[in-house]
Amino acid sequence: MNTQLKKRNLIQFYLIEPIFRQNSLRQLRTKPTHHYNDRTRNTKEHNQQDYLFLYKSKGQHLLTNQRILDTIVRKSSINPTDTVLEIGPGTGNLTLKLLNVASKVVAFEIDKRMVEVLNKRVKEHGFEEKLSVIREDALKAEFPKFDLVVANIPYGISSPLVAKLVYGVNPFRSATLLLQKEFARRLLAKPGDSEFNRLAVNVKLVADVEFVMNVSKRDFLPAPKVDSSVVIIRPKDQIPDVNLDEWWAFTKTCFGKKNKTLGATFKQKKKVIELCRLSKMASSNGEEMNRNQYVCADDDGDNEESDGEECHSSSCTDRELLLFKEKIIEVLKAASFEDKRPSKLCNEELLYLLSMLNQSGIYFHELIKPSSVDNVAFAAAYS
Repeated sequence: MNTQLKKRNLIQFYLIEPIFRQNSLRQLRTKPTHHYNDRTRNTKEHNQQDYLFLYKSKGQHLLTNQRILDTIVRKSSINPTDTVLEIGPGTGNLTLKLLNVASKVVAFEIDKRMVEVLNKRVKEHGFEEKLSVIREDALKAEFPKFDLVVANIPYGISSPLVAKLVYGVNPFRSATLLLQKEFARRLLAKPGDSEFNRLAVNVKLVADVEFVMNVSKRDFLPAPKVDSSVVIIRPKDQIPDVNLDEWWAFTKTCFGKKNKTLGATFKQKKKVIELCRLSKMASSNGEEMNRNQYVCADDDGDNEESDGEECHSSSCTDRELLLFKEKIIEVLKAASFEDKRPSKLCNEELLYLLSMLNQSGIYFHELIKPSSVDNVAFAAAYS
């Protein structure tokens, strides 16, 4: 018994043959084997035809509610000439509906088994020439040209994928995404909301986010542990004229502890050391510097920063640090930000504060390196 449990936990798969047969094989229009009830005929061909294992660890949850699928397609406002990008099509429940209204669908799917089922269903519906399946990691691959995104994306890649879309090089009209409900609430959060954080700030700098509907976990196969939500992300026609690397680093500093006052955040010794070094580098036209050396703050922006921890590679004297700290506080006071908390500030206020700090020679990123909006890993780290 212990051996069986250990094996089950190690594999971590979901056997959904009875339900999948009812919901998916019927749509596939495939005929079940004549030996379905004969468990002794457990051949490899039989297993491939009658069983499909969905790995929860890979975010493989198939949306089966036809009403919700229809709503997602309708809300996406797809034109007959559009090319739609889909991430994680699975067995094609959403893909078939997209192919029905779009000119072309480009789908990224890394699971070979899913691709086989998807291609079979698409061929049986006569849409094979309208579908292009790319078996690559969507986070690492270069996207082809597309008009809009419609996808039920795996929960585990939500943040980096949203960052790649909104800060990437591919222009698009909108992205209709089915996301984990908690993640969607963070995207939709406004200043003062408990969910408001760096993710919402960075996404809303370049895009608008609209709530569409909630989706119950019971509408998936297998059912995830949490409910989901559908949102539409629309890139803004115009975005603020701000250095994005500087903005990402600035929001990371502010939202490291979003409920702390800005005065308390910027008075921390290691933060003063970090900013002093960056500012000295900028004023001297940039002595080459490794990014890992100057990022003294924890990679996880939600962790508490220690007031007493020092960055040992500081190039600032004690006198310089004292004067620099006074300059920071002077800017905060002049703009009436010293006692304000990031969780209460809108993007316009944050942009104004960043501008004031930069004008005073206070920087958050090594400006000698060019901004790289195509650097998805870096963008995701700041969202």
